[in-house]
Amino acid sequence: MLAALDAAADRTVRVGLLLPWANVAVETELPLLGLRRTVFHHARLVPSSRTTAIDASFWQGLRDASAHALDSLSRVRLEAVVLACTSAGFTGGPPLPDGVFNAFDALLQSLAKAAVTRVVLAAPYPAPVTEAEAAALAGAGVEVLAHASLGLVDGYADVTPDQVFALVQQLPEAAVEAAEAVVLSCTGWHTLPVVADLEHRYGKPVLSSNLAIALLAARARAGVGS
Repeated sequence: MLAALDAAADRTVRVGLLLPWANVAVETELPLLGLRRTVFHHARLVPSSRTTAIDASFWQGLRDASAHALDSLSRVRLEAVVLACTSAGFTGGPPLPDGVFNAFDALLQSLAKAAVTRVVLAAPYPAPVTEAEAAALAGAGVEVLAHASLGLVDGYADVTPDQVFALVQQLPEAAVEAAEAVVLSCTGWHTLPVVADLEHRYGKPVLSSNLAIALLAARARAGVGS
């Protein structure tokens, strides 16, 4: 899905990114995608629990902190605002401020724009969290033919590209063959180094959470409704 980033109008777009406070992958990967005339403005979210491991207090804390973070960006004219956390989008909690997307929304939008309804899913999360995401995708009309997890609650930035590649290889071959795309969920791990190799290996699109955020920004720049 990397090629889709090239199709956008020549106007500058400003996107607010509400980042989990320990997430460094988003700020590393988005600039490497070469988005023309796109400016990302960052605000970091500190959950009240002051934790980084994913659990209910972490997800709720990110959502609670979003209103204050959005206020810190209120003097910037923004075309879109994204909570750059995927799991916070399908695990519930207090509502986000009006108009704020999350990375799971971005994934769903990108899959819908590409008319993809069958995927395989890989994520660094504990298995129950990945299963919850598979159920959320199914509820949105996207069938998850198979999924694989690293089983980690924290430390996603330390996952190596080789580990990402190996995790996808654990998916059943028949499921990958039948899928229309491979989804690499989570904004916190570095997946960009393996996207092109995976697309070449499997001959189908690979969509990561950070790539989905970039695609949302590209649609905003083109003036296409999200």
